[in-house]
Amino acid sequence: MIYASDLDQTLIYSQPAERAELLGERIMVAELIDGKVRSYMSSSTYQRLQALMNELIFIPVTTRTIAQYERIHLISQILKPQYAVTSNGGNMLIGGKVDLEWQDHVRMRVRESSAPVEDIRLVMNAVLDQDWVISSSWCDDLFYSHIVERDRMPVQEITDMSKQLKEMGWRTSVQGRKVYIVPEAVSKGAAVTHLKQLLDGRKVIASGDSLLDQSLLDIADYAIAPGHGELFRQEQLTPSGRYRFTEESGIFAGDDITSFVHSTHSEHRKLLIKEPS
Repeated sequence: MIYASDLDQTLIYSQPAERAELLGERIMVAELIDGKVRSYMSSSTYQRLQALMNELIFIPVTTRTIAQYERIHLISQILKPQYAVTSNGGNMLIGGKVDLEWQDHVRMRVRESSAPVEDIRLVMNAVLDQDWVISSSWCDDLFYSHIVERDRMPVQEITDMSKQLKEMGWRTSVQGRKVYIVPEAVSKGAAVTHLKQLLDGRKVIASGDSLLDQSLLDIADYAIAPGHGELFRQEQLTPSGRYRFTEESGIFAGDDITSFVHSTHSEHRKLLIKEPS
């Protein structure tokens, strides 16, 4: 089987220094920036994930750029998965090297299916060029990431902008203090579908918390989302029964997720053993 998972707010989390100290050995440092801790993982989540990698293929799937993914040393340097998807599906690492064929394919699909970025900037800047936007980044020549003051962000204006951008082939996702604007063709689900084909069509278990993870959860055979984040809030507002959610929220949602992956994989393996040859 394949276990494909989002990272931030699904398996790894930032924590205030006081809470990190309080949790002690229950959490592990996942990422450092200039010697300072940026994110953590639950120790139980890490131990189960490490064990699972002996039985299935773990694929990190993140909106982070390649450089930002590689910064997560606990995953990129210690667990060292063979496959990783970065840039929201726009880039793929196999054995630590960029898959240039996939990179070219995604960029071709963006040109075919989404309005040019110059047109997007006009729509975007009419709303986002405000004093509540702290910074804006054009990531990997693929999508925008904006850091904002969330409590000052005009929700209705963002909603209206999202609808307009959707008609132009771009998605908007608000995750905490970040607003992502991404072409439809830059998709986590498409990237994992491609890897699934490379890996002989194995069954996929997926996890993720945001609207940008929706395509990933939707192509999976089994899916679970944390009891927090965009998907969880969407479910509270408009119940659909579409996704399974963890009972835990926050950093220990990762424990529920990896427990679900373990039990699902075990059940799948039992079914394979029972099947007649």
